[in-house]
Amino acid sequence: MSADNAAPKGNNRLIWQIVAGLILGSIIGQIAHSAQSGFMNSVIGITGIFGSLFVGALKGIAPFLVFILVTAAITKQNGQTKTNMRPILFLYLLGTFGAALVAVIASLAFPSTLTLVVNPDIEVQPPQGIAEVLKTLLMNLVANPFASLINANYIGILMWAILLGIALRRASPATHQLFDDLSHAVSAIVTWIIRLAPIGIFGLVSVTAATTGFGQMITEYGQLLLVLVGCMALVAFVMNPLIVYWKTGKNPYPLVLLCLRESGIPAFFTRSSAANIPVNMALAKRLNLHEETYSVSIPLGATVNMAGAAITITVLALAAAHTQHIQVDFFTALLLSLVATISACGASGVAGGSLLLIPLACNLFNIPNDIAMQVVAVGYIIGVIQDSCETALNSSTDVLFTAAADIAHSHELETPKSE
Repeated sequence: MSADNAAPKGNNRLIWQIVAGLILGSIIGQIAHSAQSGFMNSVIGITGIFGSLFVGALKGIAPFLVFILVTAAITKQNGQTKTNMRPILFLYLLGTFGAALVAVIASLAFPSTLTLVVNPDIEVQPPQGIAEVLKTLLMNLVANPFASLINANYIGILMWAILLGIALRRASPATHQLFDDLSHAVSAIVTWIIRLAPIGIFGLVSVTAATTGFGQMITEYGQLLLVLVGCMALVAFVMNPLIVYWKTGKNPYPLVLLCLRESGIPAFFTRSSAANIPVNMALAKRLNLHEETYSVSIPLGATVNMAGAAITITVLALAAAHTQHIQVDFFTALLLSLVATISACGASGVAGGSLLLIPLACNLFNIPNDIAMQVVAVGYIIGVIQDSCETALNSSTDVLFTAAADIAHSHELETPKSE
């Protein structure tokens, strides 16, 4: 999801710069692919450096980013918020987990593969069944925290960040403020790196187009986008209405369509959850929801209600697995859904936050960080569409589930209890 502090004009300018880099890289790459000359190979070698630098910067900041953001998010939570928001939190987590399951099913039904630059010195060892996956997961959980940061062991990073966040919940306000400041600082660093995305994507696309040709590149990215956007549409128009109907017992579609129109469309263009919070607040007020509820649940939803992010993490992680010819069984896919749900809750407010958490999911399949970060780079290439759809789904669902829980609570108060 886009950085919350980025202005919509800045976001739009970056989008057009990325599109320009995408087009220019495709043209140069296709010329190199067709010409096969020494000069063009040298040009691609130079442009490829830009892509390598971009991926390298992402790879360097991602472990520290995950650790700080998850720790800060948990540190800020308190028991009172959990108690007051329990029904809405349940819907948020249910929707996020359900979205991850939808993404798993779609990715297994329509597997996507990508053309990646694989270092011959890197050996990918696919896990042999659920037992090895669980063993790898548990061993990564208890790995040394400093080694986890150095080696990009995202499972271990997530574990130690959660434990540290829980331990710091009773710390002094100054400590809470320190981690809040650190989270903003590291998010700012990521924002600076993302500003280089047009140049990085130019280099990555030029190399890919020179290697595979423009046609194959469009086919790969197009299929990946179809799976991503298809999953988000299925969640928005099928799964979410079912959840709302289960909660309220009423026809969900008038409310679903209203939230998509009034909240989803602005979020699609701003690509910022925080920029859309005032829009959601105003919509909640027009729906006559309880202010003491939505004043907490709407900002909270920008943190933990991440169905779109769960879809992105799951689809791209499974694309990496399919690219490496790794067979994914049902139980491993179920475990991936849980990991994607937890990971997605830590993706809020960060430029490309969901993309930077893909390596965490890839850890389940023993996919090296070098390969996982290339998949992250692919995510930035298609992010012009993916990120807009993801933000629209996430933000519109914040007010949708808040309204559903509020309606259900009001119905319970109005219904007399049987003697």
